[in-house]
Amino acid sequence: MFLLLEVFLLRVLVWTAIERRHQAYEIRHREVIWGDIAAAMLMLAILGAANRIDSWLLIKPAIPASVMALPFTFRFLMYWVIADFGFYWIHRLMHAPFLWRIHKWHHSPTYLYWLAGVRGSLPQQILVNVPYILAGSLLDVSSPWLGLMLTVRGGLQNDWMHLNVRWGSRWLEWIIVTPRYHHVHHSDKPEHYGANLAAIFPIWDHLFGTHVDPETLPERPQFGIGETVPVARLVLGV
Repeated sequence: MFLLLEVFLLRVLVWTAIERRHQAYEIRHREVIWGDIAAAMLMLAILGAANRIDSWLLIKPAIPASVMALPFTFRFLMYWVIADFGFYWIHRLMHAPFLWRIHKWHHSPTYLYWLAGVRGSLPQQILVNVPYILAGSLLDVSSPWLGLMLTVRGGLQNDWMHLNVRWGSRWLEWIIVTPRYHHVHHSDKPEHYGANLAAIFPIWDHLFGTHVDPETLPERPQFGIGETVPVARLVLGV
C-alpha cells in the first residue's frame, strides 16, 4: 500500500506538470479535485470487491504446455492483444442500452483530466476484469511484483487516456490510443457514445466500425452524460 501511495503521488506530480504545460480544456481543479480523490479512494474498495467476486465466478482456462513454453516476452504480447480485444467488446457491451447504466459513472464528469477517469461501478469493474483475468492465464501472475506491475500499468493507462492534453495524430492513432482519441469517446454527443472504444490498440475500432477520427470533429467535444443522476445510483450502477 505504501508503494502504491508513492506511485500515486508521483502520478500527481508528473501528470499535473504535463497538463499545466499542454492543457487542452479549461478546468477548475479546486472545484473537482476532492470529489475525484474521493472517487479514487472508493475505487480501491470497488476494485478489491470486484477482484474477489471474479475469483469466485471465473475459472481460468487451461493453457497448453506448448504455449506456456514460449518465451515470456511473446506470451506477454499475447496477453496484451487478447486482453485488449476482450476489453473492447466488454466496453462496447456496456454502451448497449441494457447495460449503459453500469457505465454511466465513468462518463458522468463534465470535464476531463488525468484523474477524472477513475470511476467505475462495481458491476462495471466485475465485467472489465474478465478479459484481463482470462488472458492472465498466459502469465505466471503468482509473482507479487508482476501483479503489482500490472496494477500500476492499469492506473497509468487510465491516466493517459483521460489526460487533459491535445496529444495525438492520425498515424499514431493507428498504433495506440492517445488522449485526444479517447476524448472523442467521452463526448456528450449521442453519435460518439459508441465511438473509439479501444483502450490500447485502435485497430479494433477500425476493424469493427467504431472509429471516429478526432480531426473530423467540427469543434472540441463537451463531456458528460447529459442528465443528472444521484451519485449513489451512479456508483452502484443502477
